[in-house]
Amino acid sequence: MSESAAPEAVVVIDDDYAMRLSCAKIVSKMGLRVEVFEDGARGLEAVAALKPGLVVVDLKMPGISGLEVVSRVHEIDPQIIMVVITGYATIDTAVEAMKSGAYDFLPKPFSPDELRLIVNRGLERRRLALESQRGEVERALLKRTFVTFVSHQLRSPLAAIHQYLDVLQRLDEAGDSPARRREWIGRCLKRTEELQSLIADWLTLARVEGGALLKERVEVDLKSTIVNILENYRAMAAAEDVALEVSLPEGETRVRGDRTCVSVLFDNLITNAIKYNRRGGKVTVSGGFCDGEIVIAVGDTGVGIPEKYRPFLFDEFFRIKDSGVKRTEGTGLGLHISKRIVSEMGGSIEVESQAGIGSTFRVRLPAWREPADDAEMGGWE
Repeated sequence: MSESAAPEAVVVIDDDYAMRLSCAKIVSKMGLRVEVFEDGARGLEAVAALKPGLVVVDLKMPGISGLEVVSRVHEIDPQIIMVVITGYATIDTAVEAMKSGAYDFLPKPFSPDELRLIVNRGLERRRLALESQRGEVERALLKRTFVTFVSHQLRSPLAAIHQYLDVLQRLDEAGDSPARRREWIGRCLKRTEELQSLIADWLTLARVEGGALLKERVEVDLKSTIVNILENYRAMAAAEDVALEVSLPEGETRVRGDRTCVSVLFDNLITNAIKYNRRGGKVTVSGGFCDGEIVIAVGDTGVGIPEKYRPFLFDEFFRIKDSGVKRTEGTGLGLHISKRIVSEMGGSIEVESQAGIGSTFRVRLPAWREPADDAEMGGWE
C-alpha cells in the first residue's frame, strides 16, 4: 500500500459488544480502517456505502442472520471477502457458511493472531482476485484493439491493390505505355509484400504468445544464423548505401532455443538497423561472452531514438511518429516479438541510443550447456 493510498476497510458485524471492541482493536492495529456494527441491517448499509475489502460477521445474530448477511454482501460486491465467526462452531455450521460464500470460518474464542492471519490471508486473496479481474479486462481491451488494428492494416493495402488492378484493367483503353503498366504492377507487388509481412508478424506473435517456443529447445549456432541473415540483406543494404560489418567471437556461439524464432529475432534487429540508418551509414554486428551468456550487439549509425520514445520501443504496434526519425514501412510488432523471444529463452534485450550518432540493441542469451551439464544443474524446465 502506498503512503498516499487510503487503508483497506474492514467491517465487523456482531451483536456482542466485547467481541466488536476486541476485533476493532486487533484490526486497527494492523493499519486497516475498521467499522463495527451490532446488527446485520446496519452492517449491510455500511457495506453498501463503504465497499470494504473484508467483512467479519457473527453467524448467530437476532434479526438478519450471519448467513443471510454473507449472501446479501455478495450481491453488493462478490469480491468482498467474508469471514464468519461463531461461538457455536460445528462441522455442519462451517460447511453451511462456506456454501453460502464465506471465505473462512473462525470459532470463538480465537486469539488475536488467528484473526490477523485470516484477515491478512483474506485481503491478499481479494487483491489477487482484483488483479486477475483487471488483467482479464486489459486482455479483452487489447484483443479488441488488436482486431481493430488488424482490420485497418489489412483493409488499407487490399483497397490499394484493388485500385491498382482497376487502373491496370483500363490501361489499354487509355493507350498507356508498357512502362505505365510496369509501374502499377510494381505498386501491387509492394502492397502484397506488406500484407505478407503483416501476416508473418502476426503468426510469429501468435506462436510466441501461445508458448510454442517452449515446445522446441534445440542447439542453435548464433554465428551461422547471423552470418546467413547478413548475406540475405547485403543487396538491401547496398540499395540503402549502408555498409555491413560483423565481428563475432571466436569459439562456440551456441544457445538453446527455436531455430526459426532465433532467426526472427536477429532478422528484426538487422533489418531495423538498415532501414533506420542514414545513407553512407553502417550496421555493425558484434558479440562476446559474459558470465555464461552470449552477448550480441546490433548497432547502426542512424539519427538515434528520441529519449521520450525509448520506454515504449518494445510495446505492441508501437511506431515512432517524429519528424526527426526516418519513416519506414512496418507493423510495429518486430521489437515486441523480439523481446518476447528473448524473454522466453531466458535472456534480455536492451537499447542504447544517442541523437545524431545511432542506436545499439544488445541481446544477452544463456550459452548452450551440454546435456551432462544440464543434469548437474537440475535440467531445463
